[in-house]
Amino acid sequence: MLAKIILDPNFRGVITAQQVNELAAAIPTSVDDLLLLLVPFAQCYAIPPVSDYPVGAIAQGQTGAAYFGANMEYQGTALSFTVHGEQSATTNAWLNGEQGLTSIAISAAPCGYCRQFLYEITTAATLEVLLVGQPPEQLTDLIPQAFGPGDLGVTAALMSPANNGLRLDPPPTDPVVQAALAAANASYAPYSKGYAGVAISTASGATYTGRYAENAAFNPSMSPLESALTMWSLGGNTNDAITKAVLVEAPSPADQADVTAEVLSTVSNAQLQVYKAIPPA
Repeated sequence: MLAKIILDPNFRGVITAQQVNELAAAIPTSVDDLLLLLVPFAQCYAIPPVSDYPVGAIAQGQTGAAYFGANMEYQGTALSFTVHGEQSATTNAWLNGEQGLTSIAISAAPCGYCRQFLYEITTAATLEVLLVGQPPEQLTDLIPQAFGPGDLGVTAALMSPANNGLRLDPPPTDPVVQAALAAANASYAPYSKGYAGVAISTASGATYTGRYAENAAFNPSMSPLESALTMWSLGGNTNDAITKAVLVEAPSPADQADVTAEVLSTVSNAQLQVYKAIPPA
């Protein structure tokens, strides 16, 4: 059954809640152990040309569905642009409509960067971290004396539903620009207000979107292009060349244009199209 799910040409790194429960019953095993069994499959999506160290992660959303994630490095640019496996799995869940995570299974103990990233999400206080051969641990036990949204007066959190009210004038008719604008309106940037979204289209005609995910500690923030590239990699065919890339962002001190163009150049010859959105009055 598992092979049928993950080898399906339409598989995009998501196992539904019903499939999770059916797989756990068929093995049989607990859901936590099933998530750990899935981690090596998530590692297959890793793209680590610099470290040669693949990391896989499986995040379980509040709906019960499981979301694959893996690390992605961009050869020829700064290592600070690396997407960590935990970021990838969280983004996959978020862009598929989840509003929180119950647990995350990882191929290695989460680094401090990832603990900080995960501490930003809506369910950080109850999130379980799963590692092979170890009992489940609470994220809050892995990041004592944590600094997060509450310390900066932010009551919302990453994965909260959002509509940032951005618009373009004139309204776009290009579906890729429309997708980037929708991603920007669902993005999370409570500190800079630099709401931003990216949409990329490929030679096959597929479109992938990504949202900016800001962090109270700033550095673990995930750019909208990194978010879109995560979804592209989970699409299962990174040979499907990116032919168009659009960034829509609100004016702010946290400008995304230059870094987005730099990272894009490591994976595609497409020229970045940048649109400055008009924030709500």
